[in-house]
Amino acid sequence: SKVSGTPKDQFLKVCEYIGETAAPNKTMTILYALGWTQHSVGSQNIRTMAMIQVLLGNMGMAGGGINALRGHANVQGITDQCLYSDNLPGYIAAPTDADADRKTYLEKRTPKALRPNQMNFPQNFPKWFTSLQKAWYGNAATEQNDFAYDWLPKRDGAYDVLALFERMHQGKMNGFFCQGFNPLAAVSNKKKVGDALGKLKYLVIMDPLVTDTSEFWKPHGEFNEADPSKIQTEVFRLPATLFAEDTGSFTNSGRVVQWRWKAADGPGETRGDIEIMAGLFLKLKEMYAKDGGKLPEPILNLTWPHRIAAKPAP
Repeated sequence: SKVSGTPKDQFLKVCEYIGETAAPNKTMTILYALGWTQHSVGSQNIRTMAMIQVLLGNMGMAGGGINALRGHANVQGITDQCLYSDNLPGYIAAPTDADADRKTYLEKRTPKALRPNQMNFPQNFPKWFTSLQKAWYGNAATEQNDFAYDWLPKRDGAYDVLALFERMHQGKMNGFFCQGFNPLAAVSNKKKVGDALGKLKYLVIMDPLVTDTSEFWKPHGEFNEADPSKIQTEVFRLPATLFAEDTGSFTNSGRVVQWRWKAADGPGETRGDIEIMAGLFLKLKEMYAKDGGKLPEPILNLTWPHRIAAKPAP
């Protein structure tokens, strides 16, 4: 009660409600969100609730257990697919400038057992990395070329969203490809984000709807102070379909993966994200094959085994 600020009588009443669920005819679920996790003891908070549920007999019961609630399915999706700048898919740490070759990269990230017969699942890291490279590059990734290790970008610093907008604000970025994301409304310091977008040569927006970011250059008085005459950024909008107009897997906020069929076709000239990305990739590949360019290998050798290359099935 002292820690939480909850009045003692109300705290005890909640404890009674929870205690009553330790019965054959009752069960309870505990739902948590960021209010629990964003503490220095976030993991312990959730472990404690799991232990309480085990003691009450609510774990494994219909409607029981612990359920995490995400604010948005996108957040869970980005975690599952590991689309962070410092990771490759499958929670594989992305290489940095310091990782001169594949051997160095793998040695740094493969833990060694500290005692005989110790359980050491991450010792398989080299296999996971090789498997990912083979998935991406197929027969082009061989032992002779270190499974295409040199084709991967190597991070020279942070590339999270705040670092990106800092670079952009300093005029160190030419273009920004913004897919299903509205940074002007989501990232702190709206003025700085707007000023940063105005320093780009081009901005590509891939979204079903008009977003604040796609119209960052429009003056709306106190709601968006902008001077279009001083903004040189060329904005391209690629109209994507909404989630209900796409067939594919969907991770809900409780981490449950579902397969969903589309409910309707998208309007006008909209296309699904996969089709838009496929079109861009195939055009880039064609241009590299014709004109060459710096490091064409990752584009030219990417595995693309889809029956309809321009419209891969989900």
